[in-house]
Amino acid sequence: MKKNLVYGAIGLFSLSSLSAVMAEDQSKVTLETIDVVGVTPLPGSGVDAAKIPANIQTVTSEQLEKAQSLSLNEYINRYLGSVHVNEAQNNPLQPDIYYRGFVASPLLGLPQGLSTYVNGVRFNEPFGDTVNWDLIPKGAIDTMALVPGSNPIYGLNTLGGAIALKTKTGFSAPGHQFEVYGGSWDRHSEELTSGANNGTWGYFLDVHNFGEQGWRDFSPTRAKQVLGTLSWQNDRGELDLTLAANDNDMKGNGAAPEQLLGLGRKAVFTHPDQTITRMFFSELSGSYDLTDDIEVSGNAYFRQNRIRTFNGDDSDFDGCEDESGFLCDESGEFPVVDINGNQVLEDDSVEGATNNTSATNMRSRGGTLQSMFKQDWFEHENNLTVGASYDYADVHFGSDTELAQLTDDRGTIGSGILVRDARVRLNTNTETYGFYLSDTFSVTDDLAVTLAGRYNHVSITMANQFIDGEDKLSGKHSFERFNPSAGFTYQIIDNVGMYGSYSESSRAPTPMELSCADENDPCRLPNAFVSDPPLDQVVAKTWEGGFRGNFDKFMERGDMKWNLGYFHTVNHDDIIFNRGGDSISEGFFSNVGQTRRYGIEAGTTLNYAQLFSGIDDWHFAANYTYLNARFMDGFTIQNPLNEDEPAQVTRGDRIPGMPEHIFKASIGVDLWKRFSLGIDGLYSGDQFFRGDEANTTPKLAGYWLFNAKAEYKVNKHLALFGKVDNIFDKDYASFGVYGQADEVLGDAFDSGRFVSPGAPRAGWIGVRLSM
Repeated sequence: MKKNLVYGAIGLFSLSSLSAVMAEDQSKVTLETIDVVGVTPLPGSGVDAAKIPANIQTVTSEQLEKAQSLSLNEYINRYLGSVHVNEAQNNPLQPDIYYRGFVASPLLGLPQGLSTYVNGVRFNEPFGDTVNWDLIPKGAIDTMALVPGSNPIYGLNTLGGAIALKTKTGFSAPGHQFEVYGGSWDRHSEELTSGANNGTWGYFLDVHNFGEQGWRDFSPTRAKQVLGTLSWQNDRGELDLTLAANDNDMKGNGAAPEQLLGLGRKAVFTHPDQTITRMFFSELSGSYDLTDDIEVSGNAYFRQNRIRTFNGDDSDFDGCEDESGFLCDESGEFPVVDINGNQVLEDDSVEGATNNTSATNMRSRGGTLQSMFKQDWFEHENNLTVGASYDYADVHFGSDTELAQLTDDRGTIGSGILVRDARVRLNTNTETYGFYLSDTFSVTDDLAVTLAGRYNHVSITMANQFIDGEDKLSGKHSFERFNPSAGFTYQIIDNVGMYGSYSESSRAPTPMELSCADENDPCRLPNAFVSDPPLDQVVAKTWEGGFRGNFDKFMERGDMKWNLGYFHTVNHDDIIFNRGGDSISEGFFSNVGQTRRYGIEAGTTLNYAQLFSGIDDWHFAANYTYLNARFMDGFTIQNPLNEDEPAQVTRGDRIPGMPEHIFKASIGVDLWKRFSLGIDGLYSGDQFFRGDEANTTPKLAGYWLFNAKAEYKVNKHLALFGKVDNIFDKDYASFGVYGQADEVLGDAFDSGRFVSPGAPRAGWIGVRLSM
């Protein structure tokens, strides 16, 4: 098996099989191109893409560069089907990425339904299964694949899909490049990449510095990222040692009251809302061909991520109703006690605001070992992959609430007084092991059948480090399940095929969810965890099928790819955050029965050479998704506009935060092989506000967005580029949630509706030097 191939995020690459036809005086060679896709998160040899019973979407480093994307998440939001973004944090490095109604987000408390991998290493955080998109520099990404469905091979959290990244090496990305750009909001980016190899040894290095003041008030961000890989390979094997680190300080002040934003889109409600991430990542991965038909591959890793948050918020505390002079909770009956056990006196320095802080130190280690067998069975082509994985993570989580006062611009000044009831010190250990198998058997040249399955076992131990009265946090939990899948592909004609599959996957309740699961003792996200009753694991069952085609000689000089499919996923024992308690921000996690997400996906890409004058190459792409996401069982929630009243969720109510219609299109042209122009647009339909599971209030409006870009290659070493986002300066919001603003801003701001505004028109220009 040849090793110096450009793997995709899950092993996408091209192989050419040669068919030589001998003539009297020369040999003519015909090349047949076959796309091969890996069937597991671990990069390596794979299976003919036409035999994979799913529509996998891929992204290459060349596409990321040409699109001038700030990050991977910006690219997949604009160009990949069935993806949309909620900008709940209003920070460009911290989006909520949704695919088919399943989320991968940095926010604690969201039901994470997408698994993420980097070089075969799971990147969902061990405490809340969250995904921090700011950790890996964009320039270090070689390829990415978005795998649809509840594919069990990708392990826990693959309820709706998986995102798998492969980073660059000195063999996949030789060369040296320096790119710098700047523009609106004082945004600037400097990135240096360098890679080389001598045929046996290779290296790759990416160093990235990013900063901006942000387009909203009090919202600066800086990010420093580095990734390096040392590689070795020969004809039969390869090894990669990858090291990565980052030091990021991000402020994104999130949703604000609609009436406040009506006075100015830059306004924030309270501030700061700060997240600091510091990660160190190390991995040794490799593969070896025991024979021409048997490949062994594996990896071992250590990963540490330290996350600190500081949220300046309004306060639920006020003077006691008995006029005793002490500070009480929102009920007005129970005095606030500080960390030393003393009642807190009512004073301006401790009223009106709180500083909610947290520190999470996560250390993960583990590895994967797998073998792939490409040996015919009964004279039929067969590809069998078997593997095992082990992951162990220990987490130290701490959080505090400090009493504070609001400034005139709604910032906070801390008093130094910490609330005893809000303190959390929790240690958790999570041990996960899995065994998996996938087999693709070619019944005929046109018909292939795939069977796969994975067994997962998760053990979670939680130890309360701050016990004040009854210990409701400490406990042990274990979850296990075997998840199967089956599918087929059939090539109807040479360039049109069909596929269908059934798959199951699951996710275990996270330590964070288990720490906040008692309806009689609600907690305040993301800080105050108080109780530890059991939750059931979530099981997703997906049916999907469709058609796809590839026309290599469309209208003689073009190539066209298209897909049309249907998906249907039901989550059993789905977990949501059910608001309840004395505040709209308090609640508990609970299993709410079944939720369903089904829809239609359609997409096409067309590349056409020399359409008009012989000097132009045109590119067109479009994707449409119809997404129907609904609750299938009824339950009771807190009315988002009146905390004293319940609201009833009934079968068929739409799941909040998910648009029903998503459309994307892009068109571009390359002129004289030097100058390129492009424009892209997307439509995201209306959605219900987060917290309105009963669908009782007006929806957040949908929106259209258009962006443009251009690039001029002066020569093969120098390129100038620029882009404009939101070219029509659309005033829109991508996310809505409920809150209480009247106590801070007055009765004129009592609608309870908070939204995250989208960025206004902005532009950037840059230069790229390559060698």
